[in-house]
Amino acid sequence: MYKFSKYLIATALGAAAFAVSLSGQADTIKVGFNVPLTGFAAADGKSARIGAELAVEQVNAAGGINGKNIELVIYDDQASPKESAPLAAKLITQDEVVAGISGSYSGATRAAATIYQENGTPYISAYAVHPDITRSGEYVFRTSFMGEVQGRAGAKLVGEMMGKKRVSVITLANDFGKSLEAGFKEKAGEYGIEILGEYDYSIKDREFGPIVSKVKAESPDAIYASGYFFTAGPLVTQLREAGVTAPVIGQEGYDGEMFIKIAGDAAEGVIITTSLDRDSNDPLAQAFITGFQAKSGYPADMVSASTHTAVLVLAEALKQVDPNDKAALRQAIASTSINAATGNISFNKLGEVKKSVQVQVVRDGGWHHYAVISDPVLLAPPEE
Repeated sequence: MYKFSKYLIATALGAAAFAVSLSGQADTIKVGFNVPLTGFAAADGKSARIGAELAVEQVNAAGGINGKNIELVIYDDQASPKESAPLAAKLITQDEVVAGISGSYSGATRAAATIYQENGTPYISAYAVHPDITRSGEYVFRTSFMGEVQGRAGAKLVGEMMGKKRVSVITLANDFGKSLEAGFKEKAGEYGIEILGEYDYSIKDREFGPIVSKVKAESPDAIYASGYFFTAGPLVTQLREAGVTAPVIGQEGYDGEMFIKIAGDAAEGVIITTSLDRDSNDPLAQAFITGFQAKSGYPADMVSASTHTAVLVLAEALKQVDPNDKAALRQAIASTSINAATGNISFNKLGEVKKSVQVQVVRDGGWHHYAVISDPVLLAPPEE
């Protein structure tokens, strides 16, 4: 029995959402996909959609799921919880999807995860970082790092691998930024890092004069700054224009062509923790990078790689069970271990991914390999 409130059902049935079916065939396996196609996160949403579509095309071309094609049903959630929750209800009740994938940010993903969990339908978060996503319940999984894990990796990168000890911390004041900050601060002391100052900013901010002035006065060895491409681009530009030369260490929110376009020459030398190694020799990674470029017309990024991975995880699980048996499908996802563009993917009992962290640097106008962090203890996600 479905467990939606009357409000959610009414809103879902009346939602003015954008939906796309990748297959007109009746004999298909439907998979829901919520993604921001309009609004502030639309650039990431576009990459996420193309990454997911590429994976579906590749799976179907290889024979699909025991002869049946995957049909990806796409709705625009605008990266908004108010949109994603009713859309999750619509996907389950009207579209009758066997599972869902989030190509969206943490707030929207958390809201949808609750609906999927309440109705015993598997749901995979491709790249949203908030720790409470998988804590929605046993039907929810994540194929990228939770924020705290990536923050811990950032501390190791800055304090041990780069040898930078005096650090200014600049934090985007939302789920994404705060979880990264928490992980970084948790491990900073272990790597001899002294935090000189901590500065928060809003997702709407594009002018950072007061923060830049304070960081310049601190003269740090390095700057650990969370943000998305549309905030990190202006921030890094203004730091460099003010004469701040300390290396900037960011995270996967920077990952993509748009950050480099916005920051221009100021992007050179910026280092991030992320999921995709552009210089990987792995055939799967190279096939994804080449395939994405051909399909999209621009270079692959973290969100496209992560959504591509999420679809492949689900496809592998679907091959093992009756797709309509959602409990069996949930167990098959939990037991999955595959190689993908973002590395070897397996899950712990909370549904969190276990894999290495890639470190990329902007060099000659593009993202390139800097290092890889494979410490299984440092990167271990929580089990409950």
